[in-house]
Amino acid sequence: MDAAEKHVGVAVDEKLRQISAWLEDKKAGEAVIIDLRGKEAYADGIVIVSASSVRHARGLAEHVRVQAKAAGYEFLHYEGFQAGQWILLDLNDVLVNIFQPHARELYNLEGLWADAPRLEFN
Repeated sequence: MDAAEKHVGVAVDEKLRQISAWLEDKKAGEAVIIDLRGKEAYADGIVIVSASSVRHARGLAEHVRVQAKAAGYEFLHYEGFQAGQWILLDLNDVLVNIFQPHARELYNLEGLWADAPRLEFN
């Protein structure tokens, strides 16, 4: 399988931009987009956002799942949906992390990837 097939022919920057826009539409907070290309084999990018409640986190996750399906993105699975403290969505080359603020601080993924470039979309 070549890169275009694996990633549905969408550049990683564009995919990250779309995912961050979907999350912004549903009022996700404090978005951080980390570029992992050339750093890790398991993903090319990570999106990290905060949710204001468990219900909000679940709503964000479901919105990304529905939008990803509509866009033809590969959606492998998600974890943590029931608890809603940290929901991880695996879209093959992009990982989306939706946190409650206390869990985000505890796991500190931004600190784990402090040396990786950040992307910003307007």
